[in-house]
Amino acid sequence: MIELLISTAITMVIMGSVFALMSPVRGIFHAQPEVSDMQQRLRVGVDALARDLIMAGAGTYAGSPAGTLNSMFAPVLPYRIGDVDDDRARNVFYRPDTISIMYVPPGPSQTTTSEAMRTTATQVKLAAHSSCPPSTPRSVCDMKEGMRLLIFESHGRHDLLTVTRVEDDALHIEYAGALSVPYGKGSSIARISMHTYYVKSDVSTKTFQLMHYDGAGTDLPVADHIVGLEFQYFGDSLPPMRLPERPLTGKRPWTTYGPKPPDLAEDSAPWPPGENCVFLVDPASGEHAPRLPVLGDGRDIPLTEAMLTDGPWCPDPTARDRFDADLLRIRRVRFKLRVQVAQESLRGPAGPLFARGGTFNGATRLVPDRQIQFDVAPRNMNLGR
Repeated sequence: MIELLISTAITMVIMGSVFALMSPVRGIFHAQPEVSDMQQRLRVGVDALARDLIMAGAGTYAGSPAGTLNSMFAPVLPYRIGDVDDDRARNVFYRPDTISIMYVPPGPSQTTTSEAMRTTATQVKLAAHSSCPPSTPRSVCDMKEGMRLLIFESHGRHDLLTVTRVEDDALHIEYAGALSVPYGKGSSIARISMHTYYVKSDVSTKTFQLMHYDGAGTDLPVADHIVGLEFQYFGDSLPPMRLPERPLTGKRPWTTYGPKPPDLAEDSAPWPPGENCVFLVDPASGEHAPRLPVLGDGRDIPLTEAMLTDGPWCPDPTARDRFDADLLRIRRVRFKLRVQVAQESLRGPAGPLFARGGTFNGATRLVPDRQIQFDVAPRNMNLGR
């Protein structure tokens, strides 16, 4: 009997040791699929942001208007833009967790206007360009109903249009309010790709998503359980300079970056004659000089919220699509993306490891938040710099 009791006790000790070893393994097997899901959500978020950031600023590449968008206006903005909930309408010009990106996608949908347009125009007629597909009428250049278009001129004025109908050599269009300026014959018009990324945080429904807005009417989630998104901007320390070998007429570029300055005697209200948001007329020399200051040495200067919200404003301080001129300096964007595990039972109290606390009770393995940081230098905004 004594020997039986001793052997039973030894067996129980061994079995207890086995179960003690098995419990952590069970927790690991429970947590590992969640860790893989976190990695996948990070990958999806990084791919979406990096893909559009690398294209930021790409402009037209056919005909005399060819060139990058940041030679006219800022294609990267630290706030939401578009037809719905545009931050500019609320005088919001900086959000650390939001970015808007614009570029002309590869394709033949880029041409110029064949007639002048009033600010209340409801249609635009297009010139027949050799770059348009031969299989379609060159006058409409493969532009289709529902397509989002950008119309712009050399001084940086621009508007967003939506094609409602294609008819012979004309596009019927709609836009918010009125056009910002009348557009002359030969103004550039092209398909535009717009992307706004931000984090949707709804504590009541426990919804935390990386969202994508297309600038029109569609907000869609990109990845779930995203609990952190932050953007930082780095840019050129030197202000825009006029290229002396380039006259102000003819092909771009006219400046190192930024919009073309008016001719010295040209009326450019509300700016003084010959001036715009990035160029003034030096009273001593009577020539164009940069309006923006030199920020330091090098090309990789951090651009703070204060720098990006204090003006001067382009195209002017009263324009509905105004932006801070220092946004033209952007050459690199850093973003930090943070994701949490989906199961609350794998998250501990809110703190350094968990942006949003969970219900961890010690029965399973903890899975801390994962964060990744990426730097992207938009290639079209670094050409020739």
